[in-house]
Order: sequence, then structure tokens, then C-alpha cells
Amino acid sequence: MPEEKKLKNPWLIAVWPGMGHVAISAGYYLIAKLDMNAVAEFSARELFDVEHVEVKKGLIRSGRLPRSRFFTWKDPKKDRDLVIFIGEAQPPIGRYTFCKRLIDFASELGVERVFTFAAMATQMRPEDDSRVLAAATDAATLSQLKELGLQVLEDGQIGGLNGVLLGLAAEAGLKGGCLLGEMPHVFVQFPFPQASLAVLNAFRRLANVEIDLSELAQQAEGTGHKLQEILTQVEHTIEEHQQEQAEQGEEQHYNPQAAEEPPISPEDELQVEELFSQARENRSKAYELKRQLDRLGVFDLYEDRFLDLFKKSA
Repeated sequence: MPEEKKLKNPWLIAVWPGMGHVAISAGYYLIAKLDMNAVAEFSARELFDVEHVEVKKGLIRSGRLPRSRFFTWKDPKKDRDLVIFIGEAQPPIGRYTFCKRLIDFASELGVERVFTFAAMATQMRPEDDSRVLAAATDAATLSQLKELGLQVLEDGQIGGLNGVLLGLAAEAGLKGGCLLGEMPHVFVQFPFPQASLAVLNAFRRLANVEIDLSELAQQAEGTGHKLQEILTQVEHTIEEHQQEQAEQGEEQHYNPQAAEEPPISPEDELQVEELFSQARENRSKAYELKRQLDRLGVFDLYEDRFLDLFKKSA
């Protein structure tokens, strides 16, 4: 890395898609609100394979391999800079090799600590505040996490690259840990911003970094209410069906079908383009754009354009 681009006491945060979009949403929120710049792309083509192709208006388009990219933020207080690694997918093979390369690259950047974000599915209700459970690679970081009032994950496992990366970080003598946001186990397939909010709130206190979480907090409040209404309705429906089964003496199965997502309308497409235009002028608007793309269910189609917003201007 050129001397003028050297980072100051950098910490690395690595995120991938997973339950509730907890980690990946937190990562996208960070790069948007901290106005981060894309600095590198991590190549590991031999560890990935094309899993599907896209079909649009009846025409098949060639698939592409998942991408893995680095973004950086320079701390105006010059305390510590941040490096965000966002992976579109975890490799199906060679996870140890992938993480070893990632740790080697982090060492080249001078990274001092490594963190991953993840989700922890529990029996919590959607309207409750998410707890943050934590585990660390070293005693000093574990002590800091306890001082923040986080609940320590005493025993268990951290699956996928969220855990493998930290195991290799520990081997390399790097401090760090995993912050796991709590979410309801019945909604693991739904985005759950409450958990992302809890994780980022814990991280900003740990790293002493100012992050405006108001937009995420507003989103989390709305999502919590909606999911609680869904859960209450489903529970009520299940109770009715169980009562009907008891009365009829027959076994019945309740299998609600998710409504098919309608295609994006011309009006929605115009709004998306307007939000892209706003985000190019002011990258703090980027998270509003992402929320709209998520709502429309088309973020994967726009992901490259979205992340291109964070390329540093020449």
C-alpha cells in the first residue's frame, strides 16, 4: 500500500450474508454512513462456482461468481481507521484457504484487530430488544466486551467464515472477536435490522467510533412491529386450525404460501434511479437506496451499481 494511503491502527470487520441479513446489513450501513471508499477486490475464483444463471424477460444470462471487496474509512480523529470486508457469499470449499489469504492481506494493511458480525437465533419475540452475545480471540478483548455489558457466549460454535476467520486471526496473534445479534428463530429468513442495530451499537462503543444509527433504529422499530403482527396472526391461525382438528378429529396441515413478489414497476424503477442519483451526490443517502432495493426484492440485481457508489473519485 502506498505510503500516503497507510492506515492508522486499522481494525477489520468482515461480513457475509447469513440469518436475518444481520451481518451484511450492518456492513452496508457502515460503508454508507461512514462514506467509505472501495480500495480492493479479493480474488479467490478457484474456490467458488457459478450456482445459477439469471433469467430476465425469458432470456437467460450467464451467471457470475460472487465478489469480495474491501472498503476503508479514515478516522478524522486519527485514533483508528476501519477496513470493511464484504463478501457476497462464502466459498463452498476451501474456507480455511480463503480465510488464510484474508488474514494475510489484513496483515499487509497493518490490521490490529479482526471482528466478524453474525446472528444468533433464539426464542425472543420480534418486539423485544436484541441482545448482543460476544466471543473473543484474546483475554483483553473479552474483558472489554464484558465491560460493555455484552453477554459472553460461554460455550458453543460460530459457524462458517465468521468463526474460521477468527480462529486464524487468533493463530496469527491478532486480537478481535465476534458480535452476534439476537433474532427470533422463526424469522431467520427475514431481514431483522434490530439485530444489526444492536451489533453496530456495541461495535461503535467498543471502537469509539461515531456512527449515526438513527436511520437503522427507525427501520428496526418498523420491522419489529410488522413481524410481531405477523407472528401474532400466524399463532392465532395455528390455534384455530388446531381447534378445528380437535373438533373434526382429522389431521390437517397448515402450510401458508408466501405471496409471489411482483416484478418492479416502472414507477419503482424511476424511484430507484432517483435514489441512485441522490446517493452519487451524497453517499449518506446510500442506505435509503439499499432499503428500497431490499423492499423491492431486487438488491442482487443492483448490487454492483450500489457498491460502485463507494469507489473513490479520481
